Amino acid sequence: MNAAQLTHFCLSLPAVREDLKWGQNRVFSVAATKMFALIDLSNNSCAFKVDDDVFLGFCDRPGFHPAPYLARAHWVSLDYPYRLEDAELRQLLRRSHQLVVTKLPKRLQSGLIQP
Repeated sequence: MNAAQLTHFCLSLPAVREDLKWGQNRVFSVAATKMFALIDLSNNSCAFKVDDDVFLGFCDRPGFHPAPYLARAHWVSLDYPYRLEDAELRQLLRRSHQLVVTKLPKRLQSGLIQP
């Protein structure tokens, strides 16, 4: 998967919008303000939220690092080229989206939670 395919996939998830922030980051958000993924345009690395209990395990995998400024919220950064199968990366992005959706107020969650 390349950065364009990753962008297309993120935008296919429910209620996602894309913004350019901090000069060089494509940021994907739910409900207009809650980030769940980003792509650094300077090197095509991506970052996303993972479950708290697997954060340290991901940081030990090749190509993964704690995401700068976001690691305290259990975000990981993945170097480009992405060393994952496309299906696994899509699953991780979908999970990141769902982790953020579950933190939204109940009235905003309707229709956004996927099985």
